[in-house]
Amino acid sequence: MLRVRSGRGAASSSHYARILAVAEEEVAARGADASLEQIARTAGVGSATVRRHFPSRHAVLDAVSRKRVDALRVRADELATERGGREALVQWLSEVVDYCASARGLAVALAYDQTGAEAAHNSCSELLEEAANPLLRRAVRDNAVATSTTAADLIAAAVGVALATEHHGDPAAAAQRLFRLIRAGVSPQR
Repeated sequence: MLRVRSGRGAASSSHYARILAVAEEEVAARGADASLEQIARTAGVGSATVRRHFPSRHAVLDAVSRKRVDALRVRADELATERGGREALVQWLSEVVDYCASARGLAVALAYDQTGAEAAHNSCSELLEEAANPLLRRAVRDNAVATSTTAADLIAAAVGVALATEHHGDPAAAAQRLFRLIRAGVSPQR
């Protein structure tokens, strides 16, 4: 039987979409330790096809995280128009903490599982920092955040909370508890 393809580009595009969908499921189930070989088997493609679309483990994890990061960027825009400066920033950071806590090892893998050119470029962190900047500027204008605070500081704090709590029985709850402590500070409530 002769198969007629609609062109290499269409097949390649459908392979990419299928591999990415399977990778999202594998990362959700197994965290950053998801196996590229298992992704290939589940997607019904060879390991070489996975490697053609995603030349490294980091590339797969980066693509998987991009979808959620894009949603967080949209959310930052929404919050910037509907809430006060501090409230919008804190709400958005809480959602970033939720994402980092639910990604199970993705933060470590994206931050530290890199070599060469990849080590100098973490696109997800950069995108989150870009999303945070307008919220941060507004909170600074409202005198709700210190002027020395940077978006990089805030993203590092969110990732740090996730890293510190990822081995708890309920990482998301532990991460939110720690985030509330950071937000409130250690001074007693009045």
